[in-house]
Amino acid sequence: MVELSSERHANRSTHASICRFCAANCPIVVEIEDGRPIRVTGNRSSPLFDGFCCSRGQALPEHITSPSRLLRPLRRNADGSHGVIASTAAIAEIADRIRAIVDRHGPSSVAIYHGTHSTANPASTPVSLAWMRALGSPMLFNSGTIDQPGKNVAAALLGSWDAGVHPFLGADVWMLVGANPLVSIGITIPAQNPARHLTQALERGMQLIVIDPRRTETARRAHVHLQPRPGQDAAILAAMVHVILEERLLDEAFVLENVEGVAALRAAVGPFTPAYAASRADVPAESIVRAARVFAQARRGLAVGSTGANMSGRSSLTEYLLLCLNTLCGRYIRAGEPATNPGVLLSRATPRAQPSPPRPAVFPDLKLSVRGLAMCVLGMPTAALADEILAGNIRALFSLGGNPVAAWPNQNHTIAALERLELFVQMDVRMSASAKVAHYVLPPPLSFETPTMSYSTEFLELINAGWGFSQPFGMYAPKVLDHPPDSDLVEEWEIFYGMAQRLGLSLTLNPINTVTNSSLREPREPSELDMRRKPTTDELFELIVRGSRIPLAEVKRHPNGALFPEQIAAAPKDPLCTAKLDVANEAMMGELREVAADPGEIPVAYPFVLIGRRMTHVYNSSGRDLPTLTAKGGMFNPAFMHPADLAELGVAVGDRVAITSRHGSIHGIAAADATLRRGLVSMSHAFGGLPRDADDVRTVGSNTSQLTSVDEDYDRYSGIPRMSAVPVCVQRETS
Repeated sequence: MVELSSERHANRSTHASICRFCAANCPIVVEIEDGRPIRVTGNRSSPLFDGFCCSRGQALPEHITSPSRLLRPLRRNADGSHGVIASTAAIAEIADRIRAIVDRHGPSSVAIYHGTHSTANPASTPVSLAWMRALGSPMLFNSGTIDQPGKNVAAALLGSWDAGVHPFLGADVWMLVGANPLVSIGITIPAQNPARHLTQALERGMQLIVIDPRRTETARRAHVHLQPRPGQDAAILAAMVHVILEERLLDEAFVLENVEGVAALRAAVGPFTPAYAASRADVPAESIVRAARVFAQARRGLAVGSTGANMSGRSSLTEYLLLCLNTLCGRYIRAGEPATNPGVLLSRATPRAQPSPPRPAVFPDLKLSVRGLAMCVLGMPTAALADEILAGNIRALFSLGGNPVAAWPNQNHTIAALERLELFVQMDVRMSASAKVAHYVLPPPLSFETPTMSYSTEFLELINAGWGFSQPFGMYAPKVLDHPPDSDLVEEWEIFYGMAQRLGLSLTLNPINTVTNSSLREPREPSELDMRRKPTTDELFELIVRGSRIPLAEVKRHPNGALFPEQIAAAPKDPLCTAKLDVANEAMMGELREVAADPGEIPVAYPFVLIGRRMTHVYNSSGRDLPTLTAKGGMFNPAFMHPADLAELGVAVGDRVAITSRHGSIHGIAAADATLRRGLVSMSHAFGGLPRDADDVRTVGSNTSQLTSVDEDYDRYSGIPRMSAVPVCVQRETS
């Protein structure tokens, strides 16, 4: 257990806490001296993580004490500059402006965008959603619809398994498509010290398959690595399904009882022979066959996609084919097997080894004005939000934990839309690109200045199978730092609570009681907030986890976090259950035919292909101003290319290059990466500032979203456009 310590310095202490730089929620130890954090390390007294804390978490003291951190709310002046305003005044003004907008245009003219940092403070998202419900607006947008939306769409179209999927622990095979969890600390393998988890799995004999156009840090450890042309994931996966069906490698007993559509799927993947897919993807046909056999012949495991697969086109189809692979091979927990997570701050698992039928992936009653898009199972399509603003349908936008200017596709389109809004409220700790165009910028407290709990990570399991914790881990961390002197910071939830009070709205926290391919759970009841007496953050936490298997009070008794195991076995299939998993959804089979008819040849005018990548020193658009992190990876996002391609273009490392697509052009700084296949440009997403600023590309980087378009090559369900695998040309610049 981490104890308070005053050794070596009268005003120094150490505290157990939780890192909030990303969604992994790693237990950490923070050292505080004279009221300032000076050091963060992994907590070796905490189970599950084995003392892991990445470089981004270790940089938290700089994040908190950075001179560029915003400490007081800002309001935009008529000349575009920003001036300080008191938080109470800002909340009142914003609420009054919302009332006027709703009176003129209705509640659906108000939207909210939840970015990847919206889970940093566990109370923020639930209260903001409660406020939107009370207001009567369904305009809920989030980063998931421009990240990995295909997962939720595919699960709706295929159906789900009420006991959950095979966990990573104990797997004999694991397949990753467009994922590099050793760098992203992602959720395709357990984020709790992913390198240790992978090493232990490989040592016990697990086979690793990776499909990625770069020989990533994860791919280097794979038994089978397919390094294809980008954008060909669907063709490769269809060919793997082809092999499994032709060679009868499927779990026939499971399929016979629980699956429908196999004959139609067989016909749809008929054209996708290994030789055909190999010619499209430029990989050996025997490698596709080997990957299919290794995956199907293992006893337990899973095929998982990530951002690389989802951003490269055909997001829903790619994830649907991954589900088809998992379903044909029976990669689901069976009767008598234990639930992966019995629940800690989630409610108790009630797994049952049976299918739930397909359900709607989109809701036509909540239709947008462009491209026939409507609300999908993951929320409103974020790629259509700028269009809705420009059409006058959305007049006010709240951005919580996001940076729309940096992250949304087609940056210039995004900026034009944000500048058209009557009210744009950005909740931010820095003067980000989005904050610069906002009417109000409201900075929240950071990390150790507020309490937190591990619910945010555990909750991810409800959204997608295999996410969340690999074991039943729970932790609470109290506030250990006061707000900085002379600051005026409010937690995001306080903003929405304060507006609700001024607008006379009542707020109700609605728990999620539906899951996607993970164990069913005991339902939880809504909780009404007291609108006369403002609750504390801890009181909100109690309401958010109301009905949890382990009471929050018990979790608090373990300051370093703890495992709370309980064997909850999956119940047998209900004799009355007639549901089947559908591996031949008509729309998905139609998309397969479209893929077969369009080989996706590279245009002559754009001989290179731009793909995304992760870098160890940043988390999306966060971390680019912290000295410890920029010393490791720089302030910009290099344009990585194969050394032979650089030589052929006459470009030296460090040269400035112009990268041009059909939709725009950006500057980049050339860098060499021999792990890439030839013909690629690999750059990280969400860099750069406002295009009108004169910042040098070497200090802020380049925004690859300027090379994309929202209205071409987009997913019909989520609206996500092609944001990777983008054809480009590259030219050396003379200055």
